[in-house]
Amino acid sequence: MTTPVKLAVVYYSSTGTIAEIAKELRDAGVKAGAEVRLLKVAELAPQAAIDSNPAWAAHHAATAQIPEATPDDIEWADAVLFGTPTRFGNVSAQLKQFIDTLGGLWAQGKLADKVYSGFVSSATAHAGQESTLLALYNSIHHFGGITVSPGFTDPAKFNDGNPYGTSHVDAQGANPVDDTTRTAARIQAERAVRMATALKAAA
Repeated sequence: MTTPVKLAVVYYSSTGTIAEIAKELRDAGVKAGAEVRLLKVAELAPQAAIDSNPAWAAHHAATAQIPEATPDDIEWADAVLFGTPTRFGNVSAQLKQFIDTLGGLWAQGKLADKVYSGFVSSATAHAGQESTLLALYNSIHHFGGITVSPGFTDPAKFNDGNPYGTSHVDAQGANPVDDTTRTAARIQAERAVRMATALKAAA
């Protein structure tokens, strides 16, 4: 019997949208037969900044029990799903800082030949979702990783319209994660697990 694919869902979320998508990806990964670790990256913002935003403070407290990702988690994984809110069309500092800790693994070739994919949220439409995912995937190319975007491989992807990864417009919290986004997350997780399974079988 083949061993299950090891899937790490690694994310940064300030007010909870990305965390909600991450949970959907985790659940879909488990249903697809993967062994899954749900992991947040370390918060870099000062407590005063967090406390100044009630939604941020509430989410920070509510997710205190979620383990923080380490390079060991990336080494462990066969597939990694990275999640971030957009920050001026780019990856959040918190997720980027975590990625920058992976240099030791990169130098040993331990980031290569894994499946990677990304998910993102923004406050408004056309607010850098695609550019954020493309910026994230620049790092994957340097890893020697295998980018597995969802594309339009499922007809439901035409509903959310983002071939680069799962994305959601949260309108500053006014638009909760909906069925369209949850379906996109399911498709993405299933595809990542399927491709990682194929790679393991071919190794």
